Amino acid sequence: MGWVSGIVIYIVIWWVVLFTLLPWGVKPEENPLPGCAVEAPAKPYLGIKFTLTTLLAALIWLGVNWIMALDIVRFDRNV
Repeated sequence: MGWVSGIVIYIVIWWVVLFTLLPWGVKPEENPLPGCAVEAPAKPYLGIKFTLTTLLAALIWLGVNWIMALDIVRFDRNV
């Protein structure tokens, strides 16, 4: 796998993991202010979710890279 392919695969994995983690721990405000969305989260914990997303995406990417390095799965056109 080339470095460009590796970066693209990591970015795709990162976004999938982020959208998987975003709904975790979301609790709406008990008494929202007038004019605010009722379903808006009280504390979204985005910093923790971004950090966890980055770590999980790196682990998944390492697994994908390992599988491709062992030629278990190939994406070459000349096979």
